[in-house]
Amino acid sequence: MIKTKHILTLLLYRFDITDTLNNKLGKAMNIFSKTLVLMLMTTLTTVQAEDTADTAITVYSTAQAGSISPQQFQNPNSRVPGYAIIKQDRVIKIKKGLFELKFDDVTSQIDPTTVSFSTPNHPGMATVLDQNYQFDIVSTQKLLEKYVGQEVIVEQTSGGTSKTIKGKLLGTNGGIIVQESNGAVITLRSYDSVAFPSLPGGLLTKPTLLWLLNGKKSAEELARVTYQTKGMTWWADYNLNLKEDGDKCSMDLSSWVSLLNQAGSSFENTKLKLIAGDVHRAEVNQPIVGRQLVKSMSMSVAELDGGFQEKSLFEYHLYTLPRRVDLPNNSTKQIELFPSANSVECSKDLVFNGSQIFNHHYYSPILDANYMRRAKPKVKAYVSFENSKKKGLGMPLPAGRIRVSQLDESDGSLEFIGEDIIDHTPRNETVTIELGNSFDVIGERKQTNIVVGKKEIIETFEITLRNQKETSTTIKVIEPLYRWSNWKVTETSDKYTKQNASTIDFKVKLKPEEEKVISYMVHYWWK
Repeated sequence: MIKTKHILTLLLYRFDITDTLNNKLGKAMNIFSKTLVLMLMTTLTTVQAEDTADTAITVYSTAQAGSISPQQFQNPNSRVPGYAIIKQDRVIKIKKGLFELKFDDVTSQIDPTTVSFSTPNHPGMATVLDQNYQFDIVSTQKLLEKYVGQEVIVEQTSGGTSKTIKGKLLGTNGGIIVQESNGAVITLRSYDSVAFPSLPGGLLTKPTLLWLLNGKKSAEELARVTYQTKGMTWWADYNLNLKEDGDKCSMDLSSWVSLLNQAGSSFENTKLKLIAGDVHRAEVNQPIVGRQLVKSMSMSVAELDGGFQEKSLFEYHLYTLPRRVDLPNNSTKQIELFPSANSVECSKDLVFNGSQIFNHHYYSPILDANYMRRAKPKVKAYVSFENSKKKGLGMPLPAGRIRVSQLDESDGSLEFIGEDIIDHTPRNETVTIELGNSFDVIGERKQTNIVVGKKEIIETFEITLRNQKETSTTIKVIEPLYRWSNWKVTETSDKYTKQNASTIDFKVKLKPEEEKVISYMVHYWWK
């Protein structure tokens, strides 16, 4: 492919030829060629300008998984649980020696202590000697305060009649006080507008960094400015469509990233990265600052490369979007995290834990004979899947909320059947989702005998299970052995599996409308 500079060279050579022609065709060709060159030069200049103005954003979230909903940020006092690293490349004019430079392309939530300035193409071309962060943003009240003692023009409508008041502004508390040229003083609690002669010095239209720089020489140079800002966060949401076929199940999994920008600045055509992981920060608690309402919500599909590209970064995971996006201020944007994974193998489990003890620690023997004597909790339903390539996944999953639906084949609609929160899940780990309680499978646990000795306890339990479904089902019965760490099952009606040092489980398959009773005896002892 011929490069632009080569085309320009050929056309300039064409000028030399056509300039020697005295006929009308030669002159016409000359004019056409020069016009074409000017168009190409303009295009080339525009591309170069775009190449030297660039923004990249890396967003971090400090929220608990599944704790965020877009609606909560419609409250102007909401604190955004996250932050971002902003990197901006801009061409600036450097002067030799000491000079001041205003950089107003920053967010209103910037942390000025994190600002870094460099000239990457020619390191050390200019260095920052000191920095001022100016955030006295213009507002009606601040304009009024700045103009106390000066002339203003006030428009007021009263009784359907509009009038103009000209005079010196004396005060702004509880309204405005104006002294007219004849000496009369007027107090106005309401008014239509106030006209000011000009914008007073010291007020800015947006937050600005003012640098004192020391330049090596006068030149245009690419400057890179990096800083942290509050007011940005992200979270992941997963949608799982469950398909059941007897004892087997499969699923389709899709994922979306929601990105919130309340940093006080809009970003166009920016590079976007997300960090997933628990990044430690020594952050001082800050007072909550009021913000504007979230104005818009937009949807964006990663069409070109099928979502974010993932890789490891230190002990975290970095997700890079292979295209550029616009991030308007006060908006929430959804972007596909990764392409949908279809027909992923999964497993459905019904679990009965009669004691409802899940995380047990031994402190001293439990001697109360009536402890956990009888219980009838619900049988819980779970779906689990392996996050591996061989199962059709194999991508580190950021923490987030996962919603599960199932197809109603009678009308082809997806019906919501439960949701859960997943933690950051690496590759090749298993994800387990709690969906709810079984309607048709019933469990009951009761103590049938107990002997409490001086240094031992012998206890017997019965677990009754009933399946009121029209199909067969399998239930996993979990039994924590919570009285003491030294234990032995001395009698049992069914085979069991030892899960860990304090838990056993039974697997029971029931036919439709079948009832089954499991019994076991356990012996505890201590010195």
